[in-house]
Amino acid sequence: MVKRDAVVEALREVHDPEIPVNVYDLGLVYEIDLEDSAVEVEMTLTSPTCPIAGQMVNRAEAAVEAVEGVEMATVELVWDPPWSPEMATDEGRMQLAAMGISVGDSDADGSERSDADTSPDADTPF
Repeated sequence: MVKRDAVVEALREVHDPEIPVNVYDLGLVYEIDLEDSAVEVEMTLTSPTCPIAGQMVNRAEAAVEAVEGVEMATVELVWDPPWSPEMATDEGRMQLAAMGISVGDSDADGSERSDADTSPDADTPF
């Protein structure tokens, strides 16, 4: 029987060439379906115009097929919902933040910040 954790670990070996974070922690993997020895993965890419989309699918399929018990792996690219950095796992968010990529700001109370929070009130004299 194929173990989901083993498939996840295999996908963590596949890296986006432009962002040195693996596809799983980037949040590119939307779904993993296990059925006996077959694994189906739905994933996206950081951009629909990715010039190596086919290579990324092939890399992900090869990684999953290397998992013990997997006889067939299918990776389908999907574009809905579109990827954003906020989809990354906690590990992925830390790696993105370390590279200077914004993963969304929040205040100490956890609410989202907006530019309006820091702009002066229109009625405030200068």
